Amino acid sequence: MKRVIFTENAPAPIGPYSQAVVAGSMLYTSGQIALHPETGELITSDIETETKQVMENMKTVLEAAGTNFSNVIKATIFISDMDDFAKINGVYGSYFDEADAPARETVQVARLPKNVNVEISMIAIV
Repeated sequence: MKRVIFTENAPAPIGPYSQAVVAGSMLYTSGQIALHPETGELITSDIETETKQVMENMKTVLEAAGTNFSNVIKATIFISDMDDFAKINGVYGSYFDEADAPARETVQVARLPKNVNVEISMIAIV
């Protein structure tokens, strides 16, 4: 059975998609970008601040589904510039215990929604 996850504490979807969907014991999140959930403002002053906002948005979606970063099994990171990898990785890594961090791929892409620099999606156990 499919259960749609929505929280007002994360940016609202701007198209025909859900913030996340639970299927069985698995949570599949949509990609999060650095939109501030209350103001709708993009937080892109620097890559670390932008990545932190993305991760905080993701944390809120995970919590709305009844889970957290310790239950994430797979993450996908899309970045606009591979030169930002180390800075993004530093912020991303602060949300996980390295001993049981999820599987992950990081891909440089030509363009992301709203011309942001980073977008992250996750799969987790609920």
